[in-house]
Parts: sequence; C-alpha cells; structure tokens
Amino acid sequence: MRLDKWLWAARFYKTRALAVDEINLGRVRVGGVPVKPARDVRVGDVLSIRIGAVTREVEVRGLSAQRGPAPQAQALYAETPASITAREAAAEARRLAPEPAASLTQGRPTKLDRRRLADWDRWSASADDLDAGTDPG
Repeated sequence: MRLDKWLWAARFYKTRALAVDEINLGRVRVGGVPVKPARDVRVGDVLSIRIGAVTREVEVRGLSAQRGPAPQAQALYAETPASITAREAAAEARRLAPEPAASLTQGRPTKLDRRRLADWDRWSASADDLDAGTDPG
C-alpha cells in the first residue's frame, strides 16, 4: 500500500494531497530515511511523522485503503512510548509557556488611548490658528 494513502487512511492528514506535500518536504520518514509518496508501507515499519513542532514515531500495525472512523484509524498504528512522552512534554511546555502579549510594554494604542489622542488633537490650538485669528491692522 502507498505511504500517502496509508497516512490519509490513518487520519494523520486530511487529504492525500496534504500527505504527498508533507512527504515531499521530508517531514515523513520510514526507518529514519526520507521517502517518496509511492513507497510501499508494510506492517512493522516505523514511521517518523513531523506535524508542526512535534515529531511522532509510530509503528504500522495494519493497512487500510479506506478512510474510516477515528477508532478504526487508530488501530492501524501504535505510537512508541518515547514518542508519547516527548509529545506530552511538548504539550506541557506549550501550556506553561508565558503569554507572548504579556511581555509587550509598548505597542498599538488601546481604544481609550486613541480617544484621548483624538480629544487632545481636537482641543489643542496651534500657533497657525492663533495667527490667523488676529487682526493685523
């Protein structure tokens, strides 16, 4: 069975075209070696699949040419224990990471700041306005 079809049937990617793109970018490896989308997948193969920042290592347990429900798709593979712990550690690190917006001290003005600026511009007088209002004569 083709690798791109298996990745689609196992619900790693939503479409076969996405699976082909990821394989061509080298984000899917079989036995640590980059492969092509048409490579045959066999039961017992160990795949390394990088999705986002997380790399998952899975062992192929079954083959299916049809995309079925999630429980059926999960029966097609087994994730290695090392991959599970690495994925959980990455999720915990993301959860504990500081909020990026909290570190900003200067940025775009808030709505209240914009209103204050607009009021200040409306009521401020410039030297040109004063000169235009005086009678030279």
